[in-house]
Amino acid sequence: MATVDFVFNNKIHTATKLSPFKVNYRRELRIGFKIRKKGKYTKAEEFVKKMKEMHEKAKAVLKKYADGNRKEIVEYKIEDKVLLSTKDLMW
Repeated sequence: MATVDFVFNNKIHTATKLSPFKVNYRRELRIGFKIRKKGKYTKAEEFVKKMKEMHEKAKAVLKKYADGNRKEIVEYKIEDKVLLSTKDLMW
């Protein structure tokens, strides 16, 4: 299961041109880890700012992609004539 998660998180999405992991963490997925250093967190503030920008960009791209594939809603009125397929109706 870990292999599936790794592949999914590392796959580039066609709409955003980024991997899900990169969108969430602003870096490419790696195997292994390093011990964190103690100290001030000025880099964390920069990270949060970049993450917000990346999320907004991904959100805008995905919204544009979703809106581009939507069809206009047809509103029917009472007594409008419509065609009905009977292939899934049980008699």
